[in-house]
Amino acid sequence: MLLAIDIGNTNIVWGVFDGDRLIADWRIGTDHAKTTDEYAILLLDLLRVEDIASEHLNGVILSSVVPPLTPLFEELAETYFHCLRLTVSVEMNTGLTIAYPNPRELGSDRLVNATAAYHRYGGPLIIVDFGTATTFCAITAEGAYLGGAIAPGLRIAAEALYVKTAKLPKIELIRPKSAIGQDTVSSMQAGLIFGYAGLVDELVRRIQQELGRDCFVLATGGLAKIIAPECRSIREVCPHLTLDGLALLYAMNRPF
Repeated sequence: MLLAIDIGNTNIVWGVFDGDRLIADWRIGTDHAKTTDEYAILLLDLLRVEDIASEHLNGVILSSVVPPLTPLFEELAETYFHCLRLTVSVEMNTGLTIAYPNPRELGSDRLVNATAAYHRYGGPLIIVDFGTATTFCAITAEGAYLGGAIAPGLRIAAEALYVKTAKLPKIELIRPKSAIGQDTVSSMQAGLIFGYAGLVDELVRRIQQELGRDCFVLATGGLAKIIAPECRSIREVCPHLTLDGLALLYAMNRPF
């Protein structure tokens, strides 16, 4: 069995694969104060709830955009699971050509998503990842990762309204009944939910215009289920795209 770990700024997502099949996954808040031992105890408890024996794990792959936590989880894999561990990097075999002048600037989460999406759908392709940041990745029909765009995530925007203004409250990120809000909360929800849908559709339009052709557009990330239904451009939502990409990269780069 394979343990896949996606370390993000807001959440850490863990998934267990039995062959090609994802049999369990969990999403927990990222906590910089936790130690290796604390994360290991939490994971072992989650495995126990799903009746997965930790000794059956024989591989670990992790992607991290939080550098201080990377060595912590590498230690977790080696100390608690005694597994062959891979950490995602641009030096891996991905089947893609990275067209960045400096490929090391590419976040590992974007690389993982691009690998999974291109192998599943081919190209040209645009991936919209609704996470702490909202990211856009553009991939050609030939498998060249061209780059993309990064915008503040939905929760960051909502938090900024609350923190930087005197009277606007914290709100729940749900779809309002209309674009014309009739109270403060529904007005904020309209600006955030419908406004971000417009942001997505316009960036997709501009990326396709620069590519000179229509692309298959898919969404992933923890907030995709909120925004994607409001977007005209998104054709499919893939909630486990990153975990699937990690499993694929492990199969393509396993050290034995």
